[in-house]
Amino acid sequence: MAQMNEHDGLDGRTRADAAWSRMLAGNRRFAEGKAEHPWQDRETRESLIDAQTPDAAVLSCSDSRVPPEIIFDEGLGDLFTIRTAGEVVDDAVLESLEYAVLHLHVSLIVVMGHQNCGAVAAAMKVLAGDENAEDEGFRSILMREVGASARLAMDSDLDTAEDVERIHVAQTLEALVTDSAVIREAVHSGAVSLVGARYKLDDGKVEVLSF
Repeated sequence: MAQMNEHDGLDGRTRADAAWSRMLAGNRRFAEGKAEHPWQDRETRESLIDAQTPDAAVLSCSDSRVPPEIIFDEGLGDLFTIRTAGEVVDDAVLESLEYAVLHLHVSLIVVMGHQNCGAVAAAMKVLAGDENAEDEGFRSILMREVGASARLAMDSDLDTAEDVERIHVAQTLEALVTDSAVIREAVHSGAVSLVGARYKLDDGKVEVLSF
């Protein structure tokens, strides 16, 4: 359980390694149909009334099929999660992650995309000139941000949805470091590690893109 002083005496990278290893072990259990649903009992709930000490922050898509706590078989208080369509970053997302770094002292930030992402599919349709998708345009931040990743992928002759999903995760990680001095300094000091990941709907496994 992340809350029980697991952080004490460990440096940022060691804590991040431990948290990510635990999360991947949980994902293996989930994918194999052996989820343990840890730390979801009354005692845990009551122990968290006054404070939280999550190991990791996760930015993921709002898609109902990809809840991080379930995918990683985590418990109450283990993950600080932020979810937006297409895991798009705006000021609220940045401030939420900065809060996790400065006040909750997370050692790990995970950006997780997923297979069959609707935002990616919509952006690709617009770029391909699909008449039925043109009215979606790139007026919204969602379409602008995901569309930029789709353009980058296509300019590199990477034209499958899977390619765009992976590149969008990489672009999102870059945006976190570029746009937030708090996150940038925490990463450079070694206090925080970044992970890029992609969840596969067809087998329930998390694909590690970068660490």
